[in-house]
Amino acid sequence: MTQLGPLANLIEHLKRLPGIGTKSAQRLAFHLLRQPRDDVEALLGAVRDVKEQITYCSVCHNITDADPCYYCTHPGRDRRLICVVEDPHNVTAIDNTKEFNGTFHVLMGALSPLQGIGPDDLKIKSLLERMGDGQVEEVILATNPNVEGEATAIYLAKLLKPLGVRVTRIAMGLPVGSDLEYTDEVTIHKAIEGRREV
Repeated sequence: MTQLGPLANLIEHLKRLPGIGTKSAQRLAFHLLRQPRDDVEALLGAVRDVKEQITYCSVCHNITDADPCYYCTHPGRDRRLICVVEDPHNVTAIDNTKEFNGTFHVLMGALSPLQGIGPDDLKIKSLLERMGDGQVEEVILATNPNVEGEATAIYLAKLLKPLGVRVTRIAMGLPVGSDLEYTDEVTIHKAIEGRREV
């Protein structure tokens, strides 16, 4: 093993993180090397704590350090509304807008036959079970605006509508600050389809 074995090993592990290539991994590794030992130990402790203390909510499947999670137990959340998302990080993105005060349901993915992901691989059964008490009035389908997300939304709508619950889909279209000239036809179609009165 070379003298820089531990550093090379760290770089290899950092490259496994999403969005981190060789150059970024090298920058991160050398940054960590320059940091005081206490700072690096704190980072290691934070990573260890996440792996040991974070679990999935037994109700909505969001990540949490207490089961059931904050969104499922907070008295200020509107239990009549459930926003269905693909992954836990989508919960944070929606909640940060401060526009939604209902509860969430995390599917843990989207339908993708090419990748072998079918309905039984997602948290659909537990979503349907949540409809059983008659408290839920609306389910907002906030799956990603791609082929898999659209297929998942259509599939869920077919399952949920017969249960007498209102099923809606988040609006899609042009992002703020974009230019029509560089926007694809599908995005423009969705923007026109989802237009509203001003």
